[in-house]
Amino acid sequence: MLGRLSHTRLLRYAGLFTWAMVGVPLVYSQYVPADGGEELASLGAGSVWLFACYLGFGACYWWLTRGLGNARGSWADRALLLVLTVLALAVSYFNGSGLGSILLMVAAGVIPWLLPAWPGIVLLLLSQLAVLPIYYNVFRMPLFEALMQSLLYAGFSMFIYVTSLVARQQAQARDEQRRLNAELRATRALLAESARVNERTRISRELHDLLGHHLTALSLNLEVASHMTAGRAHEHVRQAHTLARLLLTDVREAVSQLRDASGGIDLAAALRPPADHVPALDIALDVESPLAIDDPERAHVVLRCTQEIITNAVRHANARQLRIRVFREAGAIVLEAQDDGQGADGRVPGNGLRGMRERIGQGGGTLDTQTRRGEGFRLRLSIPDTTAVNPALEGALP
Repeated sequence: MLGRLSHTRLLRYAGLFTWAMVGVPLVYSQYVPADGGEELASLGAGSVWLFACYLGFGACYWWLTRGLGNARGSWADRALLLVLTVLALAVSYFNGSGLGSILLMVAAGVIPWLLPAWPGIVLLLLSQLAVLPIYYNVFRMPLFEALMQSLLYAGFSMFIYVTSLVARQQAQARDEQRRLNAELRATRALLAESARVNERTRISRELHDLLGHHLTALSLNLEVASHMTAGRAHEHVRQAHTLARLLLTDVREAVSQLRDASGGIDLAAALRPPADHVPALDIALDVESPLAIDDPERAHVVLRCTQEIITNAVRHANARQLRIRVFREAGAIVLEAQDDGQGADGRVPGNGLRGMRERIGQGGGTLDTQTRRGEGFRLRLSIPDTTAVNPALEGALP
């Protein structure tokens, strides 16, 4: 059963289990008299604050670990991480024990998912050094012993921090590999569609150039021969001329069917791989059916823009849902996308959006974006659906 859980869920459940186990000695220390008597101790103001801090720590941890691995935490989550650290220190202060240091080790497993490496290490060390005054003033330990105790828990916390950091790096590597695999599958589908169209075009061209012209020459020669023969020979020449014209008609129909059956590149088949199985993002892809484009370059532009939209929704917008709609409108391929991410008041286009504008601009298209803080990001691009000209196929067979 554990094999079916993701590493982020395992980390969350392990932290919650440790938090619950810390509650056992907390309850025992508050309700059982220190002198070993049988009468239960009564809860004072310190005990109320103790359990409030303990329950608050559990609630903060549960909230912070709700979506580990999606993206770096927001400023609210980072502020909540500081509250989590303060609550762990408060547990040690009100209980007069080192249980708060154990809770700090639990918090150390969350730090790599919310902060970069160096700020996380600084927060970890400062939180462990903040326990030193509690050991020295509350526990009445000698200064050296209090320092050793703090460093001991700091070593444990650092081990958990590094373990969690490695888990995050592996998660990022897996997400990057999944993204690259999706791009590879999409490119392979696009190449397969392009190869199919090109092969049908090549066969049509060969039929047109070879059989068509030769049959036309044969029909003309038979027409001339029909005027130069008489008797039974004339009848056979006339029949051969009729068969040549029928065969020429069949070749013309075959060429037309091949050109019509090619149908261009199927955009739906090319766009589905990047939208499948994206972690932490629910993508609703709606592609008009049928929707084909003859120019491979324009199909490639639509594919790359779709991939960039998905990447931005995951990395920058912290979105949970993304809706993409692709359809044909007024001789152009239109792509509309909208996510439920955090959005932004000031639009500062990054390299991704600039690259999209350059790709679309080269194809004669347009790109419009709308975003606002708390309202997600909306995008609409339009690129003309023009067909590449094949001179060898222009016109009909004679």
